[in-house]
Amino acid sequence: MFKRDEAQSGGETIIAQGVKVEGDFTSSGNVIIEGEVSGSVSIAGNLKVGESARIAANVKAQNASVAGEISGDVTIVEKLELAASSKVSGDVTTTILEVAAGAQVNGKVAMGEIRNAKFQTPDKSE
Repeated sequence: MFKRDEAQSGGETIIAQGVKVEGDFTSSGNVIIEGEVSGSVSIAGNLKVGESARIAANVKAQNASVAGEISGDVTIVEKLELAASSKVSGDVTTTILEVAAGAQVNGKVAMGEIRNAKFQTPDKSE
């Protein structure tokens, strides 16, 4: 899903396995999560959620590939890919949804063009 030429101006951020992030997490680039995140996640680029990842947050991103667990609403502007190991407990809104056999979604699913998606991005003056 991530190609080097697709990287947003914010670069790429990795939250490694064993790392816990609490609070509002925002990024203007691509993000890979292998650890734990709670609060909210807003990614202007692409999001990859690894098999070991546990997210307790509402998630917004341009594109996402999920193999781990998300507890919260998920809003993906373009394409959401759910691997066989993925578990989503919350409402899903996306334009394109790809679901592998074995993936779990417990919530409403709405598909179609997403308009006016707003992402919180870090203030460049800080």
